[in-house]
Parts: sequence; C-alpha cells; structure tokens
Amino acid sequence: MTHAAIVGWGKCLPPAVLTNADLATFLDTDDEWIVSRTGIRERRISHVPVGDLAAVAAARALACAGLPADALELVVLGSTLPDELAPNTASGVARRLGAAEAACMDVNTACTSFLYGLSTATALIRTGVVRTALVIGAEVPSAFLDWDDRNTAVLFGDGCGAAVLQASSREEGLLSERLGCYSEARGALDIRGVGARYANRGVPLGFARWNFDGQEIFRRAVVGMAQASAEALARGGLGVADVDLCVPHQANRRIIDAVGKRAGIPADRMFVNVDRYGNMSAATVPVALAEAVEQGRVAPGATLLLPAFGAGLSWCAHVVRWGERTAPLGAAELDLPPCDRTGLELVEELRARKSRVHAAARAYIEEAATLFGEPA
Repeated sequence: MTHAAIVGWGKCLPPAVLTNADLATFLDTDDEWIVSRTGIRERRISHVPVGDLAAVAAARALACAGLPADALELVVLGSTLPDELAPNTASGVARRLGAAEAACMDVNTACTSFLYGLSTATALIRTGVVRTALVIGAEVPSAFLDWDDRNTAVLFGDGCGAAVLQASSREEGLLSERLGCYSEARGALDIRGVGARYANRGVPLGFARWNFDGQEIFRRAVVGMAQASAEALARGGLGVADVDLCVPHQANRRIIDAVGKRAGIPADRMFVNVDRYGNMSAATVPVALAEAVEQGRVAPGATLLLPAFGAGLSWCAHVVRWGERTAPLGAAELDLPPCDRTGLELVEELRARKSRVHAAARAYIEEAATLFGEPA
C-alpha cells in the first residue's frame, strides 16, 4: 500500500505582536479577563496578505524536506479567508515558489481546512494521481475582524503552517481520519458580508460582521473533536494509550482542556501554544505541529492525534504516524519583508480603514433602501 509520509514542515508567523494590554487600549477588557476565558496572552498581526505568509511557510517546508519546488505535483491551500477566490490563492503560491506544473486548489472548511487538505492530498497520493504534495494552512483574519467587538477581537491571530507529503511504502503519514460537520448549526459562526449572497443583497464587499455564538461553539467543538478522535483512532485499530502526542486546533484553552478530558488524553500529552498565537484558524494545527517537532515533543515513529473544529460547523480528527526524521534537511532563503509597525499600530490602521469603509457602506445601503424600497 502507498502511504503519504510527512517529509517536510514549516511555519511563518508575522513579527508584529498584539498583546492583551494592547487590546485594552481600545476595548473594555484586560489581561485577566482574556486569559481566564481563552488562555490567550498575545497574537500576531500580519503586515502582508495570506499568500505571502503561505509562500514563506511553504518554502521552509520544502527546504526541510530537501526538495525543489518543481518536485511538487499538487498544492493545497486551506484558508477561511484567502487572498482571492478566482484565481485560487494556491496557484499564486505555486507561481511564487516555482512549482510551474503543480495542480493547485483551495480548500475552505474554516479552522479544519489544513486537515481536510491533508486528507485530500493523502488520498491523491494513495491512488497514484500524484507523488509529492504541499498542504498549507494560512489565515489573516485580522483584516476582517470587527475590532470593536470584544467577543471576537480577542480570539484571533494571523499565521501559516505547511507540510510536504511524499509517496512512501512505509506506514507513515495519515493512518486514519474522521471527517464530519454539524451543518444544521452552521449559523453559530457566520462571517456576514463575505460572499456573493451578500453582494446580491446590496452589501459592499468587505462590510463584514461576525456572528459568534460562543456557548454553542464551545459545546459542539468539545463533543465533535472528542467524538472524531475516538472514531479516527478506532478506524486505525488504536486507542488513546497509543497516542504519543495530541496536537489539537488551538481555538481556546478551555476547549483544548475539555477535549483532552473528554477524550481521555492526559494534559502532558496535549500540545498547547494558543497562549502565544490565539486562534489562527486553518493555520493552528500545522503551526503547532511544526513547533512540537522543533521542541522535541515528536519522536521518530510517534503516533499523533490531530483533532479540529471550525465554522460550518466542520469537525475532524486525524491519526498521523511520524517518520524517522525530526530535523530539517535545509533552510529556506525566502522570508517576509520587514515590518516597521507594532501589532497595535497595524490594528489601529485596520480600525481606521474599516471605520471609513463601514461609513461608506452604510450610506450606500441606506441609499439603496430608499431607491428600491428595501429596509436598511
């Protein structure tokens, strides 16, 4: 049987940090309030778009694998808010890397996008369609956040992680998975204003509002991730005792702790970095995976459990067998351009820009309502 081994890994975090103290300068909040509810102390704010983060993380993953970009036959980019819808963002990353003939696709299942992309790439390698693939999880939600909404502004951060997969006869890579979705509750997390259905209602693109039902999301996330973990392990003929390390989606420390307790995974086998990055959506799992390897938490031949949950409400868990190598074969030259602003300065720019856009959008909507007799 052909397997899809993970032979390269990489991450790219923008340098600008936004602390809880920074948020308290314009929100009614403080460090204690945020940490007690989320476990988050700081997050990154990007000065570049999704594609730039993705290209750097991908270049690092390729260098780690010791492979040139033209060896890639497939690029899968998972993102909730990619740079473009047509053409897809994956093709822009492939062009920048020099993967001239690689097939390219974007996957959007929100926070689970990297793992759904891992399933997609693994299936294509197993069936012989491709032999070498790149899977990316990249997000820059900062540009779409309502920074005056305390309930969501404190949660999210920007970042990117990537993995290179290659066909192997060894039992490595993705062993088993369970994918699912609570579609009947999809309205619990809704970024309103992004998509064609809003444009058709006269809402200008970028007039985004977040609907976020925290209690419903918490409940569904804990049940979904724990259930998916149990089923994915069972499908692979494994149990919780076989898991060397769990690398879950980093949405909220309370969720992570509750999933570990419900799934029966001890705290010392749970990898957590949500305190430093917040919820990076599709990027959380690949970034956490790369950091777990860097910190020596992933031993050769380790069995890893990767559960996640996202808008939609998608959920999943993946069981991965690590290979023998835990050190990169090389380093990439590609890097982000310098950033001369702090995280708070970047956010203040976003707030000012959004205020102007929202004022113009509100005037447009009110004018349309007058012209067409529709309520604003």
